[in-house]
Amino acid sequence: MKLRKVSAAAATAVVLALTATACGGDDGGDNGGSGSGGGDKIKIGIKYDQPGLGLKEPDGSFSGFDVDVATYVAKELGYEPNQIEWVETKSADRENALSRGDVKFIAATYSITDERKQKVDFAGPYLLAHQDLLVKKDSDITEATDLNDKKLCSVTGSTSAQNVKNDFAPKAQLNQRGGYSECLSALQSGAVDALTTDDSILAGYAAQEQYKGQFKLAGLKLSNENYGIGVKKGDTETVNKINDALEKMVSDGSWKKAVEENFGPAGYKNEPAPKIGQIVQ
Repeated sequence: MKLRKVSAAAATAVVLALTATACGGDDGGDNGGSGSGGGDKIKIGIKYDQPGLGLKEPDGSFSGFDVDVATYVAKELGYEPNQIEWVETKSADRENALSRGDVKFIAATYSITDERKQKVDFAGPYLLAHQDLLVKKDSDITEATDLNDKKLCSVTGSTSAQNVKNDFAPKAQLNQRGGYSECLSALQSGAVDALTTDDSILAGYAAQEQYKGQFKLAGLKLSNENYGIGVKKGDTETVNKINDALEKMVSDGSWKKAVEENFGPAGYKNEPAPKIGQIVQ
């Protein structure tokens, strides 16, 4: 391999560029900085496609319970809303995003599991969700066993519907779609009888303006999903600070307000705010 000669001017430019990068530039350098403001930014991972939890609106703004929680936490860490850079973190890439340092923390319907704790640390939990069913307002489906000989929709790749079939309704007819919006359209038209996933996700979708009043949650607790805030493995300091922020959010009423605003229209009967470090199996 031949090596090219680099001019003195070019070499100087490279050195200056590297120096600027080392100083952190405009992005806060370490995806979080010290939390002292002064132009630093914090990068936070969320979902972009889950109404009521983490949604990128058409105007470029963000809404949802996870967004509200993350914004509150960031404020307690020393960052104003305009210092937050929201980063889309899909489920399959959450651990990698943290290990690479792409984000400071992740609030994205991130259930705390023993397997995940081998790769990342968690603050929280900040919400206890359950697998549930979403049905039409006038549906007579009240139990998972009622799904025998009925059509049950879930998103491709999800294990939720299969869990229902295995444990409660062996004669359920599974119907997989590419996304939750497609399942909702099928439920609305009568092509399927129910949709299943976490109750918080179902409530968020059902609370959308175009669906208000059409669906209801069955109110079942088919699993326990302890949503936590993911942090890079070994960053105990950040975990402790986030836990303090979550406790304050509950005590000052902000947590309850966020739940009601994001899930209330769907009649979501939420669990009380979980205790920090208390995982419900």
